[in-house]
Amino acid sequence: MVWICLVIAGILEVVWAYSMKLSEGFSKPLPTLITLVMMIASFGLLSYAMRSIPLGTAYTIWTGIGAVGAFIVGIVVLGEQLTALRVCAAILIVCGIVLMKLSSTH
Repeated sequence: MVWICLVIAGILEVVWAYSMKLSEGFSKPLPTLITLVMMIASFGLLSYAMRSIPLGTAYTIWTGIGAVGAFIVGIVVLGEQLTALRVCAAILIVCGIVLMKLSSTH
C-alpha cells in the first residue's frame, strides 16, 4: 500500500508542477489553487510512504516520477523540444528509479 501511495504522490507532483506552470507565477487563481491542493496531497502521501520506505529510496522515486512525468507533459501538452539528449536523460532517471526500488528491502 505504501508503494501505491508513493506512486500517487509522484503523479500528483506532476499535476502540481503543470498547474504551477499554468498559474503564470501564481497570478491565476484556479491553477494556483490546484497547485497548492496537489502539493499538500503529494507531500502528505510522500510523508505517509516515508513511514515505511527509507528516505533516500522514497524521495528518489518521488522526484524521479515527478521529473519524468513533467518531461512527458512538457513534450506532449506544452510542445517542448524532444531531443535525443533529453530522452537519454529521462531514461537514466528511470533507470535510477528502478535501481532504487530494487535496492530497497521494503
